[in-house]
Amino acid sequence: MPPSAPHTAPTPVAVAPSGVVSAPPRIVADGAGGVVAQGLWTVLAFSSRGDWNALAQGLRALPQQSELAWDLRPIEQLDHIGAQVLWNHWGGAWPQRLELDPSHKAVLEHVAKFTCRPPVEPRPTLADRFKSFAHNGPRGLAVARDFLQMIGQLVLDIGTLIRAPHRGPWRDLSGQLYQFGTTALPITALVGLLIGVVLAYLTSNQLRNYGAETFMVNILGLSLIRELGPVLAAVLVAGRSGSAITAQIGVMRVTEELDAMRVMGIPPGFRLVMPRVLALAIAMPLISMWTSMAALFGGMIAADLALDLSPAYFMQALPRAVPLSNLWLALGKSAVFGILIALVACYFGMKVKPNTESLGRGTTSSVVTSITVVILVDALFAVLFKGVGFR
Repeated sequence: MPPSAPHTAPTPVAVAPSGVVSAPPRIVADGAGGVVAQGLWTVLAFSSRGDWNALAQGLRALPQQSELAWDLRPIEQLDHIGAQVLWNHWGGAWPQRLELDPSHKAVLEHVAKFTCRPPVEPRPTLADRFKSFAHNGPRGLAVARDFLQMIGQLVLDIGTLIRAPHRGPWRDLSGQLYQFGTTALPITALVGLLIGVVLAYLTSNQLRNYGAETFMVNILGLSLIRELGPVLAAVLVAGRSGSAITAQIGVMRVTEELDAMRVMGIPPGFRLVMPRVLALAIAMPLISMWTSMAALFGGMIAADLALDLSPAYFMQALPRAVPLSNLWLALGKSAVFGILIALVACYFGMKVKPNTESLGRGTTSSVVTSITVVILVDALFAVLFKGVGFR
């Protein structure tokens, strides 16, 4: 607390007549290690941009010394805004040497009493990190547990289907095959065709510089059949069919149809999860090959236009450039993609809560997770089979 001026109640501060600021706020060094504040320290004075910039520049130029002597007696008027400026510059503590009028002291004490500093969050300790893991760790373990439980139930359901094929949901399986496979052919063919054209045109610019136009077949064949075709088809199916699966099962959760199935003794995994997983496992390799064929067709047309590579030469060189093992790798990879997309979509559909907000959030999470899983698994396949399919 300042050493002078007894405590008095805050008094109202008068405004300058006619709203005219006659003396702008200023600080002046007295040459003996002290600072003298002058002028009007009010909100009206601070409204002038030039006066405020000059004051802020003067405050920043002061040395950071707590033993500076402050003389506030020349201040003509001091309101709570001006007192807050001073209090913030002092760092929330009274200077060791301070001279001021009682009215100014009352305003400063009022500001000091009600100024709150945001709490400084301490750095997390080792115990805090353990608590955070204890809170979030079991949640991730629960997700892994539920997902593995769904996979195990799927294996049991497939075993039941093999033992009793007459009890299988064949009509559901055929319907899902049509929805996920046949209806996806136009969009996958269009996207694949455009990707092939773009890739061929971009590659032709570089191959023409080195006279290596014939290697266009190798580049398009390996990249489209081995990588781009399956991944592109999987991404499209994840955004199209994966979201549909999550929305279908989520709506059944919202309308309590899943609870009704359990009451009637109908296993949801056998009638909902298994048909969709099998349908995507069958449809994805076919969609992948369809997308790769469309992309190769687009690349062949672009190569003919850009590099004068005839379609006949393209078709003759393609089997020599792309070994058959790449085709089997792409088919197997696509089947794994289809199974994972269906499992992720069914998992998020089963976890939807009985409200529409959870349905939208679950559908979004399903698509994002499916695409992420597809890319991760594709990278794993690329590492495991890096020596397969090359001459």
